[in-house]
Amino acid sequence: MKDLCTKIKNQSINVGIIGMGYVGLPLAIAFAQKFNVVGYDISEKIADHLSRGKSHILDVPDDYIKNYLNKSFYPTTNYLDLEKSDFIIICVPTPLTEEKEPDLSYIKNACQTIGKILRKGQFIILESTTYPGTTDEVAVPILEETGLKAREDFGVAFSPERIDPGNKKYTVDKIPKIVGGINEDCTEIAAMLYGCIIEKVIKVKDAKTAESVKMLENIFRNVNIALANELCLIFEKMGINAWEVIDAAATKPYGFMPFYPGPGIGGHCIPLDPFYMSYAAKRYGFIPRFIETSGEINEFMRVHAVNLVEKGLKQVDKKMFGAKVTVMGLAYKKNIDDARESPSIKIIEELANRGAKVRVYDPYVKSIKTNAGEFHSEKNIEDGLMGADCTVFVVDHDVFQGMEIERIRVLAGSPIVVDCKNIFKNQKTDFNEYFGIGKISKNV
Repeated sequence: MKDLCTKIKNQSINVGIIGMGYVGLPLAIAFAQKFNVVGYDISEKIADHLSRGKSHILDVPDDYIKNYLNKSFYPTTNYLDLEKSDFIIICVPTPLTEEKEPDLSYIKNACQTIGKILRKGQFIILESTTYPGTTDEVAVPILEETGLKAREDFGVAFSPERIDPGNKKYTVDKIPKIVGGINEDCTEIAAMLYGCIIEKVIKVKDAKTAESVKMLENIFRNVNIALANELCLIFEKMGINAWEVIDAAATKPYGFMPFYPGPGIGGHCIPLDPFYMSYAAKRYGFIPRFIETSGEINEFMRVHAVNLVEKGLKQVDKKMFGAKVTVMGLAYKKNIDDARESPSIKIIEELANRGAKVRVYDPYVKSIKTNAGEFHSEKNIEDGLMGADCTVFVVDHDVFQGMEIERIRVLAGSPIVVDCKNIFKNQKTDFNEYFGIGKISKNV
């Protein structure tokens, strides 16, 4: 594997990336600036779009693809195209099962695919978010079924993805990269590779440590958001504006970091990682009560949002059953087209279960699949608002923040507005038909 260091220095390596999603595609384009990159995905649709210079990721414009397409970037659905790759990086989903246990099937399938073409001198890097021990206990044994031995015949490392969709400041190359190999040599080689495209690389002891870093990062956010959510529920009952409290506390120049309440958390990592860590902890005989409780609180906020809708409708003598409710925002956060684990999914399902007639609008997300069916975004804001008995804002897209709340009420022909993200903080909202998470509770 020492030859890899020489090839990195003279920029003659080939990089293969499995998974052309929100992590794999931006990484592929970053590597394509210096190396030849094969972008492998099992989706014919994704590979076809990429081969025509069409991006399916908002953060990667079509021009980025076209700049490197068939020059240093080669999308494919044929795993044999990975055979010449010196480094193969796995960027596949790690969802949860229905029992909320880790689903490692994508990682296993990726490793089995690599096993078909694995040769001496290659290096495998796992980026998919997972619990500590996955690289050593799951990935390596599958790769070694080929008869080749990790450390001796091929290298292995874990480097947790750090992608923040929609963030223009912290792009792939600007976010420090954590790297941990299955031995010291593997750590050094992987760090050397990433150092070619990323400004700062941090080496840790081993793969298990690197996996733990990702768990800590996301569980830290999950727990603190849960604290903000729990306090906001209390403050609502006390007649206190939680947002004002948090903003005031944030003026303290030390010892405090602001986290804000909302209708639950989304994205591929934060809602899932507590369950991944909980699973791993239980294997060692420890019950992570604090982590599990935070997950439960954040999941409840979706129900709380629907409770506010019902409360608002009651204010004007309407029932949830048969009410026309428009959900504004389908993405899991503002100004992106990613709806993975979006709070809107459960909110839509809960509204439908209670008998509401649900419509949706999002300027970035065309449709969203739920257990209550697939919902397609209205063509524009006006169509979404027209005739709604209640409008619930789940995402704080910039386009929503510029709206006048009085205009919303006129268009809808109904006064009920439920604000889950403090969008209308700078407008007059003291009327009885405005309800918000973390806002002063109205007794009805």
